[in-house]
Amino acid sequence: MSAGNFVTRTLTQSPLIAVVLYLAVLGGLLVTTGLAVSSILDHQRALAQTSDLLDQMRGRKARGAPALSAEHPGAPFLEGPTVTVAGAALLQRVAAAIGNAGGTIQSSQVDVLGTQAKDGFVGLVISCEMEQPALQKVLYDLEVGMPFLFIDQLDVQVPQTTAANEAVAGRIRVVLGVSGQWQGNR
Repeated sequence: MSAGNFVTRTLTQSPLIAVVLYLAVLGGLLVTTGLAVSSILDHQRALAQTSDLLDQMRGRKARGAPALSAEHPGAPFLEGPTVTVAGAALLQRVAAAIGNAGGTIQSSQVDVLGTQAKDGFVGLVISCEMEQPALQKVLYDLEVGMPFLFIDQLDVQVPQTTAANEAVAGRIRVVLGVSGQWQGNR
């Protein structure tokens, strides 16, 4: 007697065994299908989270509270096809912050080949004059706005006041070192 005949004869004589085996195979298939669907859904969720993070990093999608994104729009990195254009964008951003606070720029120097340039950072040293309360506004604007900028250097010179120049006593001279990261054409 062969094994196939034995199995066939046993299943035909006892339908309960056939039903139990059928339900076991069906249950195994359902569990396998459920695990496969669960795995696909987990991968889709992970892909959606990664896509959202990438959009946030590229500046296409607002992150956090809508008020924050409306107040400080833009990409988190310096933009431009070349590092020189990114340096010009950095200068423009810092000059706008100083101008909005009522300051005047005396001189500026963009550093695209400095020690941090290999890591993609572009630096700027700018000398300006402004009212003392405006300095806090400038620093706040630079640090919370977009793109992400870092204050590397801050030198403040308060002028000596005498009776003859009390009218200009409120203006301070500031040397500000600012850097931001340029992502290039990645």
